[in-house]
Amino acid sequence: MFVLLTVLIVIVAVLLAVVVLVQNSKGGGLAANFASQNQIMGVRKTADVLEKATWILAVAMLVLCLGATALTPGKVKVENTKGTQLDPNSIKTTVPAKQQAPALPVAPTQNATNTPAN
Repeated sequence: MFVLLTVLIVIVAVLLAVVVLVQNSKGGGLAANFASQNQIMGVRKTADVLEKATWILAVAMLVLCLGATALTPGKVKVENTKGTQLDPNSIKTTVPAKQQAPALPVAPTQNATNTPAN
């Protein structure tokens, strides 16, 4: 079912891209070329049809994406051999403590009592 929805999403995306590229907000573009050959529908009717097709395809894309999200594979309940559900948060894990770096050797300091007299 998930694969079917994914294929439908791809088809709707391609159709939506084509419909958006065909229409032009000023009434020109590719839609005007198709309308001049077909006198049954005027330029305004073609623009209305393309706008409705855009909205229908956008809503279809939204519904298909929500459906694909709901049917995403991988939502499997983990059960043990007794048939009860396992809680992944109940497993206690311990992290080893950070080891401190060894201290650097300190250079010997010379003080007045340890200096040899000349």
